[in-house]
Amino acid sequence: MTTPAPPFTGMAQLTDALRTTGYALLDPSDVCALAGCTRTELDALAASWDHLALDNYLKDGGNYRRRRHSCFIQDGATLTQTEHRAHWQPVEYNALHGGMHRLFEPVEAQTVANPAWSRLISALGQACAQARGEQRWYVEAHQFRIDTLEGIGRPTPEGAHRDGVDFVAVLLVGRHNIKGGETRVFQADGPDGKRFTMLEPWTLLLLDDARVIHESTPIQPIGENGHRDTLVLTWRAGAFQGEDA
Repeated sequence: MTTPAPPFTGMAQLTDALRTTGYALLDPSDVCALAGCTRTELDALAASWDHLALDNYLKDGGNYRRRRHSCFIQDGATLTQTEHRAHWQPVEYNALHGGMHRLFEPVEAQTVANPAWSRLISALGQACAQARGEQRWYVEAHQFRIDTLEGIGRPTPEGAHRDGVDFVAVLLVGRHNIKGGETRVFQADGPDGKRFTMLEPWTLLLLDDARVIHESTPIQPIGENGHRDTLVLTWRAGAFQGEDA
C-alpha cells in the first residue's frame, strides 16, 4: 500500500489553513522563505542531531529515542532562552509519560547560537500569532532522534495525542535507512483525517493543538544505522505547562 503524497499548503494559505483545518504542511522551499534562511543555513543545524543524549524516561522499556530540550520566551520576533527546566505534561495529554518532570540535556549552545535556529523559531511563532493574535509565547524545543538499533523505533510511543499547548511544529530534519514514520493528523472533534509521509528534510507540519490530534507510525530499518530526526517546537500562551496549574 502506497502512502498518499503530502498535501502541501501554499505559503499564502498558511494562516487560513491553521484557522480552518487546524494544520498546515509546508514544503522545504516555503520553510526557507518563511524563516529567511537558505537551505544550506538550515542544513548546518542538522549535525547537532548526532550529539543527542539517550532518553532515560521511556516507560515502554525501549532505548530507541535520543533527545535534547530547551525553553524560550518569544515576544514578537524576539526570542530569549530561559534557564534550563524540566519538561512536564499532564496525564490528560500524555498518558504514557504525563505527570513526570523529565529533565533532558539542553540543546547545545552552538546550536542555539546559530542564527538559523532563532530565525526559524521566531518566524514560526509569528505565523502562530497571525492565526491567533499576538501573544507572549512560551516555547519548548525538542530535538529527537528515533533509531532502529533494536529493530523498531516509535516516534510517538504515547499514540495519537495532543500536547496541551497552542501550536505544535514538527520539522523533519532527516531520514536514514528506514521505512515507515507515516504522519497522521485527525480532527479532535470530527471524522476527517490525513496521512502522509514527510520525506524531504525541512518539511514542516504546523498544528493548532486544540483542533487536531497527531501521531507518527513506527519506523523499521532497511539498512544500517536507521534513524529519523525531527525538531518539535511548541508555543503556549501564558506560561509553560505546569507553571499555571
